[in-house]
Amino acid sequence: MGAWPTCPCPSCSPSMDAQRRAIEASGARRVALVDARDRPLAVLSDIEIYKHNKEERIARTWGTIARGLPYVDEAITNAGDWLIGGDLEVIEPIKYNDGLDQYRLSPAQLREEFARRNADAVFAFQLRNPVHNGHALLMTDTRRRLLEMGYKNPVLLLHPLGGFTKADDVPLSWRMKQHEKVLEEGVLNPESTVVAIFPSPMHYAGPTEVQWHAKARINAGANFYIVGRDPAGMSHPIEKRDLYDADHGKKVLSMAPGLERLNILPFKVAAYDTKQKKMDFFDPSRKDDFLFISGTKMRTLAKNRQSPPDGFMCPGGWKVLVEYYDSLALSEGSSKLREPVAA
Repeated sequence: MGAWPTCPCPSCSPSMDAQRRAIEASGARRVALVDARDRPLAVLSDIEIYKHNKEERIARTWGTIARGLPYVDEAITNAGDWLIGGDLEVIEPIKYNDGLDQYRLSPAQLREEFARRNADAVFAFQLRNPVHNGHALLMTDTRRRLLEMGYKNPVLLLHPLGGFTKADDVPLSWRMKQHEKVLEEGVLNPESTVVAIFPSPMHYAGPTEVQWHAKARINAGANFYIVGRDPAGMSHPIEKRDLYDADHGKKVLSMAPGLERLNILPFKVAAYDTKQKKMDFFDPSRKDDFLFISGTKMRTLAKNRQSPPDGFMCPGGWKVLVEYYDSLALSEGSSKLREPVAA
């Protein structure tokens, strides 16, 4: 398959009732998918039209229909009442013309790149946040482990989310600038790292969504996938608790059908070692020496133009993060809330 599917369900597109009637009346078995200017982007063949049961879709995706779930209003509640699915053939790659298209590599292009680099193992790391040195430690330690297992040239696929994310996540364009600095400053080795945008929206759907994330990386040529605590998780939108059990994502991946070709690599917890003044794996025997810097804490420091502890993030990467929050402060001079971030 040469293109990314558009969602974890079968390739589908919300359809209005008039469109459904027109297609059914024509007896067509193939339909064109067009953009806002009616330019054809793809063709669906052997089509099937079925009711868009929105409540069931929400319940099966998130395990709840509580109000306040991310992505629901943007893509489901206000979508059409019918779905159309079929075999998807992409006519040509979609261009965003935002300066990032060189990072939007299809699965086929990624497999070609791994072959060009003579990779004998590909390990994928997904994130929707800026890369700090704890992330880098996990990735470099994974490569070390793969070398010890006998692989000669393991290559990292650094695969940040490129679709919808929540309003408090750093936008894609700024994250890509930050990732570039991580490579420029040698935190990750450019020779053994491929950076590409994963075009999926972020559902924050925990154990359901992490299966999609893992299976999509198989399509791109990965045979190892790094999974952390509470992957794709979020807080409950109403109650003061996590929506998912922190270990359910890893458990589901170990049992889910279709993942036999993918080796799941649970990563160890990394935190800031105040004695060594660097990010390191947490050692329970000297727990008082470690400082956990949450995403909320990181954002607060950047918003206030404060520096994190030395060794938490590369200087260039931190500068990009501060510049983003500076730009946000200027744009929020009108006191309007920022809209959810979309690629």
